[in-house]
Amino acid sequence: MPPDVPAALFWSVTVYDVGTRCLIDNEQQRGDRGSRDRDLSVEPDGSVVLHFGPEPPASGTSNWVQTIPGKHWFSYFRLYGPLGPSLDRSWAPGDFEPADA
Repeated sequence: MPPDVPAALFWSVTVYDVGTRCLIDNEQQRGDRGSRDRDLSVEPDGSVVLHFGPEPPASGTSNWVQTIPGKHWFSYFRLYGPLGPSLDRSWAPGDFEPADA
């Protein structure tokens, strides 16, 4: 997530199970990460690196949502109280990128 997300309230990324269209049912009992999470790790430039996968990244679990091997999932990115740059499309969160193995 780039720095300076244009949201007056907060942002979140939520992971859903393709089969049920419900929040992913993982051992974490958590299907999202967002700016309201007190334990979210923020980079020095204000960006946030989120991780989605069956195993936690080496950096820890604060920015990780556990997915389930063999189960397909999709995510929604939401801005609560979206501000100008998101509305005029001059800002975008970017695409998912595979992590280095």
